[in-house]
Amino acid sequence: MSDDARPEIRCPVPHGDRRRTAPPGESATPRVEVVDGVWHVRSLPMVRQVLREADATVQAGFSAETASRGLTGDHVPVLYADGPEHRRQRSATARFFTPATVSRRYRDLMEERADELVERIRQDGGAELSAITLRYSVEVAAQVVGLTNSDIDGMSRRLERFFSGPVMHPTGSSASAGAPRRLAGRAGAVVGSLRPMWAMNAFRLRDVRPAIRARREQPREDVVSHLLAEGYTDREILVECVTYAAAGMATTREFISVAAWHLFEDDRLREEYLEADEPARHAVLHEILRLEPVVGHLYRRTTQDLVLEDGDERHEVPAGTLLDLYVRQANADEHALGEDARQLCPERARPRGVRPEVLSFGDGAHRCPGGFIAIQETDIFLQRLLRLPLEFARPPKVSWLELIAAYEVRDVALRVRAGQGWRTPSPASTAR
Repeated sequence: MSDDARPEIRCPVPHGDRRRTAPPGESATPRVEVVDGVWHVRSLPMVRQVLREADATVQAGFSAETASRGLTGDHVPVLYADGPEHRRQRSATARFFTPATVSRRYRDLMEERADELVERIRQDGGAELSAITLRYSVEVAAQVVGLTNSDIDGMSRRLERFFSGPVMHPTGSSASAGAPRRLAGRAGAVVGSLRPMWAMNAFRLRDVRPAIRARREQPREDVVSHLLAEGYTDREILVECVTYAAAGMATTREFISVAAWHLFEDDRLREEYLEADEPARHAVLHEILRLEPVVGHLYRRTTQDLVLEDGDERHEVPAGTLLDLYVRQANADEHALGEDARQLCPERARPRGVRPEVLSFGDGAHRCPGGFIAIQETDIFLQRLLRLPLEFARPPKVSWLELIAAYEVRDVALRVRAGQGWRTPSPASTAR
């Protein structure tokens, strides 16, 4: 991107610049560096270029390179597929994630569950928000995927156990929320690896297998029914269900909590949000997500020589190179988004073609298909939650999945302030 393309208009109504989830030691520079053969890229134009180079790069994150060695069967999981097969898979499932489909099929469910959960918070005088958001996000995603033949609370617990286990770094080392420091030696690592295996088996037996059985008898309009029609084996369906669970349940849960955190602590932003119509509310949520991407790193490996460009800056990347793409830094790139890029500003100017959430849902062939679902379910829940006179009983705790710089927000203890009533929604804020 040239200097001429850089937005010069500062944010008209800034809302502060404190990220709630900034990891210690985070740095926006250098924009590109090579460490032990790995290219670390923080420039927004260069990160976008890599993610859009479908013919010159392949997926290397989310344990792709270690997992692919153990894959069997005719269908490569959508998370790990590349090229024509990936495009075919994404095209075949795109109908489940369109805004029209989401609003028509799942909005009523989102509203009903949000009403129930927020009413429970009101009656109880408070709640631990991350537990509520897990229950809510699991139930919504389960409908889309087709995991509706088991107990939602039980599935929530099983998935939480599974995702708390260690994963493999692209270089082959284990990483999790402080796992290298917590697990003492090889014995600890073995024990840590057994827990997600046990949780995966429980998820397969209690959640995925009943869903497969039911849809063999009576197919529905959901992902599991589609996979059965495509000839996927039970094991292949399990892998896809884990992928959708991670994207639709685990990450959305975290974002709802961090968005609530921002809105509870910023009275002016909360008032604007509650009085706004749906497009304006979504703009607020996209901007919060830009500053607080749940997944902070993505990885790709080049399959041919690649030239990265950002204005006059040019880098030649050899084939076979591992690229570590810094989503958090790219999302706040001052060269691309202006000097106030670390301020929260829903009205900010952006370069042409850059989405409101920038790279928080990824970009290119592997961009998250469920972005609209995540924003809509977050908005529906927060509209109700924020009308309660709530406050934090204590500051939430943030921990880190170090491999992908993904945050986990826990101990989000909310309590209802005594003597204050429930706010009724304005006509503009309830308009769809």
